Amino acid sequence: MSSRRQTDHLERTASVHRQMELFSARVCDIMNESDSVKRLRLEVPHPDFSFRCSVDSPVTVRVGGNFYFDPQPSDPVVDLLLIAGGVGINPLYSILLHAADLLKHTHLCYSAKNTKELLFKNTIIDICQERPDKFSCDFHVTQQSSDIEQELQPYTINGRISEEELKRHVDPEHTLCYLCGPPPMIEKVNSDLQKVGLSEDRILFEKWW
Repeated sequence: MSSRRQTDHLERTASVHRQMELFSARVCDIMNESDSVKRLRLEVPHPDFSFRCSVDSPVTVRVGGNFYFDPQPSDPVVDLLLIAGGVGINPLYSILLHAADLLKHTHLCYSAKNTKELLFKNTIIDICQERPDKFSCDFHVTQQSSDIEQELQPYTINGRISEEELKRHVDPEHTLCYLCGPPPMIEKVNSDLQKVGLSEDRILFEKWW
């Protein structure tokens, strides 16, 4: 009996827009975000990326992907609910930083195996402490084997993101939810969000395989 070959990330996202040109880069720094996630700083020695600009220089940029938050001036103002699992925090972290310029409230629910796997946790806490009127967060750990660090205790819950917690942060008329994480988590949370009254068109998600 033949087994089905698992597709890789590039195959699964082949239809997502990307720049046509492929650039060579040099890894110039490696930082540990957690025990299993590293952040790479790249130097791109390509003429189009040479650092010849200065303050006030005009530039052109191109971005890719279809999972982003880009409200227009004419759009109604919304409350954001960001729900992340594991490395699914990456796009939501960018949205969180962008939301600093918006008027309504943003809440982050972020689940990982343990506190060491909670990426950007210190920056996220700093944001919530600086603007408690606009930002709040709950960290969830599902396989924590040691005591939770004291500075994380006010923000950290043992266990998965529950339907009750989602209900506290959902206003069916004003909440827009972005969800990114492993497929089983997305399916469960998506179902729970609809149970507490959030319509399907107000739930946007991206799966990390």
